[in-house]
Amino acid sequence: MKYTKISMMLKSLLFTALFAFATISTTYAQRIAVVDINAVLEAMPDYNQAQADLDKVASKWRQDIAQEYDKIKGMYNAYQAEQVLMSDDMRAQKEDEIMKAEKRVRDMQKDKFGPEGALFQRRQDLVQPIQDKVYNALDKFATQKGFDFIFDKSSSTGLIFANPKYDKTEEVKRDLGM
Repeated sequence: MKYTKISMMLKSLLFTALFAFATISTTYAQRIAVVDINAVLEAMPDYNQAQADLDKVASKWRQDIAQEYDKIKGMYNAYQAEQVLMSDDMRAQKEDEIMKAEKRVRDMQKDKFGPEGALFQRRQDLVQPIQDKVYNALDKFATQKGFDFIFDKSSSTGLIFANPKYDKTEEVKRDLGM
């Protein structure tokens, strides 16, 4: 009889300890979600239209640049055919003309497709508002559903939402005397 009382007390104590542990661990658990941002964006008609518009513009610009390079190639072929009949000054002038034309086309290419080029700016104008809409929806979703972190599984951007209460930047700066 003593054995069963002790056994019952141990079971009760163990159950209470497990219950307390489970309660504490769920209270401090962080909720994490994973979202495929590309799949969300590709499901949006506005995004697809913006991408189609960007592709159309980029294709036109590539075609214009290719035509300019074809003109330069024609200039070079004409120069090659006629260079034996040209004076040194005329050859230098034609070579300079060809080099200036190549530089102009490279500059055009950079202006259209460079990191700060027209295509980048147009992408910012068309796609950025759509991306902002998605990120605002994610922020609202995370807040309403109680998620602490949301990760993007479709790209290397990684973390796309973090509950501000987990941001310890100020504490680290304080520890560094900043």
